[in-house]
Amino acid sequence: MTTEPGSGTPILPGVAHHPSSSPGRAGDGFEGGCLTLLALLVEISVAFLAALSLGMRGWAQSTSEKAGPSGHAGPPPMDWVPVLWLGGFTLAVLVVAGLFLRFGHPFAGSFQLLIGAVVLMATIAVGTTEYERAHPAPLPRCPTAAGVPCAPQDPGAPPANDRGSTGHQCRRGGNSDECAGSGR
Repeated sequence: MTTEPGSGTPILPGVAHHPSSSPGRAGDGFEGGCLTLLALLVEISVAFLAALSLGMRGWAQSTSEKAGPSGHAGPPPMDWVPVLWLGGFTLAVLVVAGLFLRFGHPFAGSFQLLIGAVVLMATIAVGTTEYERAHPAPLPRCPTAAGVPCAPQDPGAPPANDRGSTGHQCRRGGNSDECAGSGR
């Protein structure tokens, strides 16, 4: 039996065999471009539907908050839905990229990896934004400048006009020369 030179694949007598017609060959540029365009169109439509549904969800939440008080004080809990939607979309893009690379379409696979990196950054940004919304920075202690929100004083904290260790009350909170009865 005759084999193909360099590969050890048997060649059947009377059948024309061309090395480029093997089923495991790498895709050409046109095929990779078409696959990239097809995958991009599908991803754009899925991203549009996800953005539309998340936008409508956010709009519905904003109108329900205007309707009346929610009954609880403090920051809202973290909303995991946008993070999970974007994370699932990122995972799907990366799986498609892996399949393209596995089946010999490096252009389409690398383009999908690039899209996956961009969507991963968007996922991290949305997760960070949701975390900051659910865990706001603490407010400064009162009193503050007019119009600036502040947190009320702790009931166990000393009052703002505390005489301190010297027993003298300062008028403007300055150095010891401005304190009443400091002896200076």
